[in-house]
Amino acid sequence: MSYNWDLIERLLHEVQSSAGKNFAPRAYAEELAQELERAGEHTDNLDALKALAAEYESQLLGAGFIEPRPEEEGGNGENFVLTPRGLQLLSMIDSSIPGGEHSRELLDDQGPAALSPEVFADTAAKANLV
Repeated sequence: MSYNWDLIERLLHEVQSSAGKNFAPRAYAEELAQELERAGEHTDNLDALKALAAEYESQLLGAGFIEPRPEEEGGNGENFVLTPRGLQLLSMIDSSIPGGEHSRELLDDQGPAALSPEVFADTAAKANLV
């Protein structure tokens, strides 16, 4: 299994800017698909991408990459903030930062467990050594 790192990156960036508004992973997936189409890349199944975004939201929350945004920071019960782990993941996979592809490959090598807290911590440590 390989993660859709572009989608996860988009979700994490949206978490950062979600103060005062509801987090909408399915809408962000649709926006990403539109951007990819404009860039000449085809998205096979938009509904599957939207469902994947919702799954990733749940997985990122459950594994402690994101957490509910406090009310005093614009939280409304429907949005999030990045945790230190989430910030670390974003810095590893951010396509605007050189070296992100290598980190994505290291994470892909871990398979479905890549985003479990223990496996991620180990992989992140390895990524920092390279």
